[in-house]
Amino acid sequence: MDPTALLLSRLQFAFTISFHIIFPAFTIGLAAWLTVLEAMHQYTGRPVYRTLFEFWLKIFGVAFGMGVVSGVVMAFQFGTNWSVLSRMSGPIQGPLLSYETFTAFMLEAGFFGILIFGRPRVPPWFYLFSTAMVALGTTLSAFWIMVNNSWMQVPTGYVLENGQFVPNDWAQIIFNRVVWVRFPHMLLASYLTGAFCVAATGAWYLLRRTYRAEAHVMLRMGLALAAVLLPVQLFIGHLVGDYVHDYQPAKFAAIEARWHDEQPASEVLIAIPDSATESNRYAISIPVLGSIIGSMSLTSKEVGLTSFAPQDRPPVAIPFFAFRIMVGCGFVMLGLAWFGSWLGLKHRLERSRLLLWGIFLSFPLPWIAILTGWYTAEVGRQPWTVYGVLRTANAVTPFLTASAALTSLILFVAVYAFIFSFGTYYIYRLLRAGPAGLGGKPLHVPVPNRPMSLADKMPAIVEAGE
Repeated sequence: MDPTALLLSRLQFAFTISFHIIFPAFTIGLAAWLTVLEAMHQYTGRPVYRTLFEFWLKIFGVAFGMGVVSGVVMAFQFGTNWSVLSRMSGPIQGPLLSYETFTAFMLEAGFFGILIFGRPRVPPWFYLFSTAMVALGTTLSAFWIMVNNSWMQVPTGYVLENGQFVPNDWAQIIFNRVVWVRFPHMLLASYLTGAFCVAATGAWYLLRRTYRAEAHVMLRMGLALAAVLLPVQLFIGHLVGDYVHDYQPAKFAAIEARWHDEQPASEVLIAIPDSATESNRYAISIPVLGSIIGSMSLTSKEVGLTSFAPQDRPPVAIPFFAFRIMVGCGFVMLGLAWFGSWLGLKHRLERSRLLLWGIFLSFPLPWIAILTGWYTAEVGRQPWTVYGVLRTANAVTPFLTASAALTSLILFVAVYAFIFSFGTYYIYRLLRAGPAGLGGKPLHVPVPNRPMSLADKMPAIVEAGE
């Protein structure tokens, strides 16, 4: 096995998954937001909800397309760069990915067509139902991916036969308690991404003094949702930490930068981990708090990295700092959501330009939190691909060369940069055009006689965004 090819394959997978995850995280939350908007429009009859629905539907369509395109290559990499992993885990991961296709993709693709073309052709209740089905499809997609990844984190419900992981208990794989803390954690993260993007857009319009009615709805609803969900997310995050503590003690020790067993254990708030000396430099710690966080005890013994063989330890710096960035983003968002919601109740939010700037500039925070949380989980799992049973070095394609891995990495970077640049630019133009970008007319009016004739309106849509 060429170690350079292994490193490049890991970098390629990290790059493609980092690029891809930002779009599902956005569209899952946005699909739920669209469902709420359509329900509110049908319940209240207020035009502002219909206007916002049509506006965010266009953005959802672009982001959804970019997510599909960027996700296609994920499956190819399993065959090209990680053929041993594919061969050994195929009996489990293959069906799980198929379940995603037959449930999530079918719901999303089928009912999304109704959202684009079907409003004048179906009853209002069915249009709302279609919106909810798109939201359900995005949720199911996240569920099956999290089941797949959670099995790699904590493999269960399988036997090893002829060099393959063969399922012998699907219920144990799908309903593993690890899945049922990690999936809600990811789902809430997606909802928070949508909430903060919506709130940031509302703050941006208020700062520009445009689309005030729509901006008020976006700002207040986005902050209110975030204010409710963030405490729940912090609690679910603690449950995720419990599974790491119980099932992946080496990862937990790396996240805490705990080198030696401690009883009771202190909590390292910030430090510079030094793997060469197996110690932390410039550490700021709180005594006993590490035992409370790890075991809900004042006296528990917490394991350190030196209890594991060097070849079984994960890297320390990445999970240590990534975890703290994730938590920091969460607390900043919590402060903005609570303070903004409080000012909203006092009818003073729109007058606080400093807070509006803070909310507007906070839009990257959910994505940063998701990416750093993913890095914590995946880098902390090393040196294992399937935790405890298949090492990453043994999962890569044996005959893969460094030149082939480098070529595909460069190609992916170039293609993804092209897609991201144009997709992001188009979304920016839609946002800048605003809810009135079509001259105040909904996207579906007038009704085209043929579905594809809607494409004739796209030049006007783009021109309105200029």
